[in-house]
Amino acid sequence: MAHKFILLKTIVYPVVDVNVMFSAGSVRDSKQTNGVASMTNHLMFSGSAGMSEQKLMNSFADIGAQIGSNFNRDQSSFSLRTLSEEKSEAIELFKVVLQKPNFDKEILDREAKRYVANIAQAETMPEAIATKRFMKSIYGEHPYGLPSSGTIDSINRIKVAHLKKFYKEFYVANQADIVIVGDVTKAEAELIAKDISSGLPVNNNIKAIPDVKKVEKQETRISHPAKQAHLYYGVPIMKRNDPDFFPLYVGNHVLGGSGFGSRLTYEIREKKGLVYSVYSYFMPLTKKGPFEVALQTSKDQVDEAMGLIKTTIQSFIENGPSESELQASKDNITGGFALRFGSNQKIMNYVSMMAFYNYPLDYLKTYTDKVNAVTVDQIKTAFKKRVDLNEFSTVIVGVDER
Repeated sequence: MAHKFILLKTIVYPVVDVNVMFSAGSVRDSKQTNGVASMTNHLMFSGSAGMSEQKLMNSFADIGAQIGSNFNRDQSSFSLRTLSEEKSEAIELFKVVLQKPNFDKEILDREAKRYVANIAQAETMPEAIATKRFMKSIYGEHPYGLPSSGTIDSINRIKVAHLKKFYKEFYVANQADIVIVGDVTKAEAELIAKDISSGLPVNNNIKAIPDVKKVEKQETRISHPAKQAHLYYGVPIMKRNDPDFFPLYVGNHVLGGSGFGSRLTYEIREKKGLVYSVYSYFMPLTKKGPFEVALQTSKDQVDEAMGLIKTTIQSFIENGPSESELQASKDNITGGFALRFGSNQKIMNYVSMMAFYNYPLDYLKTYTDKVNAVTVDQIKTAFKKRVDLNEFSTVIVGVDER
């Protein structure tokens, strides 16, 4: 399979945006190599084709081009923004970055020290502790349960050879998704995509990402001197392109995804005054991503808050939203939808998501219609089928261990 690219032409500004994505997120790590995926992404702009890190950055700055990278559990991506008149030179530099990274040992050693310092600091922060333990609790040995940036021990084990091996295995032409937005013709865009992908490695034996297996639910309490308790509650439920996406997404907007207008906020904040905020959300990934409920509350009130979370969700599973709640959520979701596309960068983000996760090309065009088509019965059916509190794990940081 060759590279895949999407062109979206805009003529508002004489600017071209390019985004190149690889299935090279932390899900590609193992316990032994945890952090290699993140470090590979991080060092891609740290010198290329023998050019030093500083010379490379100066070369982009000299033509007014901006580069950036993004990294998460599923993907590693790299972006370029350039004026149309400078696009040829900018693309040539961008190709060098993607195709010929230096992976210099001195820079690896330097950045490994920064990683270790950041990880050590995070290990003192209650929210970071809770997030890390929560993902481990709900994913077990699946790589989604690994810390995206690795651990102190795993980072200290990374060698240049690990980065080069990871690059050759996952930064490959046959898995590259390329999105181009802006002042460029289709012919120019096709040439850009071909030039980028033609210099990348090819790997026809990439291992599939493992399915998420059910993990026995856990309740974990971790002592911490924080003033408040940090509570996380959830389980993996929804993946990208999930057939129940719209009923679950719109339903959760009522349940806990609409801020101060949500059911959870009303029951736990407005009626009981236990928290300032509480939220719930689905985070779909290539495989099942987490459904998560989180809040902070006084340590002596955390059990009461936990009870209210469970009763509120269970009531929602059984009864769904009211018609008025559903309509308010639909209006809120669709009313601000057009504002999400006010710039090339915003357009780029959405189209990149569509490309990476193989969404249909009419996804944005049909989005509001699909939101408006969701019914109370569809939400009840989807939540009853997919959300089972008996499978949820709980992590609370800031209370005595049991």
